[in-house]
This record gives sequence, C-alpha cells and structure tokens, in this order.
Amino acid sequence: QVQLVESGGGVVQPGGSLTLSCTAPGFALGHNAIGWWHQAPGERQEGILCIDGDGDAFAIDSKKDRFTISRNSAKDTVFLQIDNIEPEDAGIYTCALEPNGDCDGDFGGWGQGTQVSVSS
Repeated sequence: QVQLVESGGGVVQPGGSLTLSCTAPGFALGHNAIGWWHQAPGERQEGILCIDGDGDAFAIDSKKDRFTISRNSAKDTVFLQIDNIEPEDAGIYTCALEPNGDCDGDFGGWGQGTQVSVSS
C-alpha cells in the first residue's frame, strides 16, 4: 500500500496564500487520482478537491473557490494552493490516492496530514 506524505503546512496570516504538497516517496503518482481533505478543529473531515488520472479537477464535498489543485509535470507531486486564507481554513490537510485515476473511486494510502494555522 502506497503511503502518501503531505508537507507545506505552517502558520499563515489571514488573506495570505499557502501551497501544500502531496507526494509518495519512491512511487510515481502518475495516473492515480489524488484528493485533498480538510479537518478543522472539532469538526468532521471534509473533502476539498481531487485531480483525476487525466489531470482534471473536481470538487469532492462542495465547491471551494479559493482552492486550486494541480500536479507537476513529473507527476510525482500534487499541490493544493489556498488563496485569501481565512480563519476557517485552519486545521489538518490530508491527501489520499485512488489507483484507477477516478475521483469517484475508493481512496487509500492516507498520509499523516499537515497542519495549517491561521493567525495575524
């Protein structure tokens, strides 16, 4: 089972931007679908965006206008960019993989998550 690793979290000011990364050491993400989830303190986990095997992006639970998902040309990293950050964006961001490249499929290989804090 592939284990994903998230990075890029930290403390950011309201209105700022942040880019999170999702990789799988020793494994090319290639044509897999990769999704990002967010869990705010005291809240349930909520899906944000998924990029499928063809590079198309889809909202998971609801449309998130300030979020952008992308994949690098080497197809070994998937990014989640958050713009105009708001206090509600604080929490743990986790990525997961769907091996058939389908954002409607079953995700696994969940990473440990990366923490985002919002503070002025």
